[in-house]
Amino acid sequence: MKHVKYGKCTRCGKTHAAVPDLTICDCGGILDIEYDYDYIKTQLTKEKLADRRDMTMWRYRELLPIEVTTENTPLRVGNSPLYEEPRLAEELGLGRLWVKDDGQNPTSSLKDRASAMAVAKAKEAGAKVIACSSTGNAASSLAGNAAAAGLKTYIFVPSRAPKGKVAQLMTFGATVISVEGSYEETFELSKQAIDKWGWYNRNAAINPYLSEGKKTVSLEIMEQLGWQVPDYVALSVGDGCTIAGVWKGLKDLYAIGFIDRLPRLISAQAEGCCPLNRAITDNKPWEPMEENTLADSIAVGVPRNADKALAAIRESNGIVVNVSDEEIMAAQKLLGRTCGVFGEPAGVTGAAGVKKLCDQGVLGKNDTVVSIVTGNGLKDVANAIKACGEPITIPSDMERLLKEFDQRGIVVE
Repeated sequence: MKHVKYGKCTRCGKTHAAVPDLTICDCGGILDIEYDYDYIKTQLTKEKLADRRDMTMWRYRELLPIEVTTENTPLRVGNSPLYEEPRLAEELGLGRLWVKDDGQNPTSSLKDRASAMAVAKAKEAGAKVIACSSTGNAASSLAGNAAAAGLKTYIFVPSRAPKGKVAQLMTFGATVISVEGSYEETFELSKQAIDKWGWYNRNAAINPYLSEGKKTVSLEIMEQLGWQVPDYVALSVGDGCTIAGVWKGLKDLYAIGFIDRLPRLISAQAEGCCPLNRAITDNKPWEPMEENTLADSIAVGVPRNADKALAAIRESNGIVVNVSDEEIMAAQKLLGRTCGVFGEPAGVTGAAGVKKLCDQGVLGKNDTVVSIVTGNGLKDVANAIKACGEPITIPSDMERLLKEFDQRGIVVE
């Protein structure tokens, strides 16, 4: 890979050859993939990219850590829609607002970007089996992308994982281990199993290539905006891998001159599980927290990618905001009602954070914001019903319908 220099430890600075099965540094630090931007500038231009017919995440190959000979993975990952939402912007009091619906990826979450990268690197490594631990979305995305590529998967999930996500895993043919315990306990068991059997490791905080897959969401956003940079990019944060990847993609584009400035990041976490945001607010090292939120995909009390995530928030002069489960469910209804976008609780936490910041007067009419929805609401229909309520249930009787409308104050237009 001529465009890739090495993996560099974010803790001690040691460099490591960018082999396909690269994991963490000897000191335990997470690695960051370093690129030769001068070389990339000779290989990639905006004009060349605009002429490219490949409308998947692999259209950005020059900015991804893969070999020239590595084939695209089978599923169509990337090219999710970016909707401008003027009605919601007006309701919130923002200048302009866009919603990036990454729940339209093949297994319905942003995690498909990381899993596609894992499959590509596993193929380069000659691996036949991939494994990971996950609160749900990383698991289903790995199972689907690996199945399409003919690879076997072993998936470890906490027993609280929503049934919709577990159903995906089973359908995709994964060997699923439901762990009676927290995400931290689930992660530890997966690590022991991976070490014992030598499976390819898809755990995003261990495998530095996966953030490189996730960063393609920010590459897409900037291209879809015509390289015009918004003031803020908002997203939900759990393990820290996604916000780290988003920031890496933005910095890559800035380094090669595709954008002329960098946006500020908005890190949205659930009040019941916000170790990274708390560390920023208190200006102290992060400390573990209980996983007390219905937003299961970001219920991570011991974030494994804390170093990169905290660096991304600080480097971007970012804003941290914590939202309650009630605010998350309200955002789920708000996005559905105004945008027609159905996000799962963790998927809309970024939007919940944006609304809260608008209510507080932190964001206003002069600000432009992109909010990333990281997962589809069909992943967790139980909480969607809890947020929106049950439907009107009556016999086929017009009089009963009129009575129900009257009792509920429904005015038919």
